[in-house]
Amino acid sequence: MRYGIIFISFLTLFSLTDPASAGIYRYEDENGVIHFSNCPRDPKFKLYLREKEDKEDKGPLYTSYVKDSKQFDALIQEFSNKYQVDFALIKAMIRVESGFNPQAVSRKGAKGLMQLMPDTAYRMNVSNVFNPRENIEGGTRYFRYLLSLFNNDLRLSLAAYNAGENLISEIRTIPPYRETVDYVRRVLGYYQSYYKP
Repeated sequence: MRYGIIFISFLTLFSLTDPASAGIYRYEDENGVIHFSNCPRDPKFKLYLREKEDKEDKGPLYTSYVKDSKQFDALIQEFSNKYQVDFALIKAMIRVESGFNPQAVSRKGAKGLMQLMPDTAYRMNVSNVFNPRENIEGGTRYFRYLLSLFNNDLRLSLAAYNAGENLISEIRTIPPYRETVDYVRRVLGYYQSYYKP
């Protein structure tokens, strides 16, 4: 069953410019309105957010990679139905986040199949992040929340899952972090490969 999360913005996403020298710039106008840009053409804009180095990534420290694992498909389908997030999208996120390794742990402390940070796990009532059922439910529930927060914008929701909802809420674009840009691209790529209309 599909819920309308389709391959919106694939062409836009894959045509993103290389963020190697990118940044987000901002300025506040005379009316107090804050403007953001990644390619400012006005000297009023000042650098607000610089691209992070690769060493800042959130990727797993170790991943027992299982290509196209079907081991968790029943759980993914269950929570896909419950939270109305496409099965193929959840599976794509798990593949990129952990390589289907329920014991994966990142340098920043994200854990399990969907790489839940401790605060996120707590918010989503996940008591054991290494339990596949709890982790997939918590990650799917959190992503459903992000989709609602960002008006079903798939790219922004994925960026928020990777880089943090507060940052994306403020800048309303994919930040100039190579890890986040690559994350969104990879998830959408696997989503396309898993998607069966």
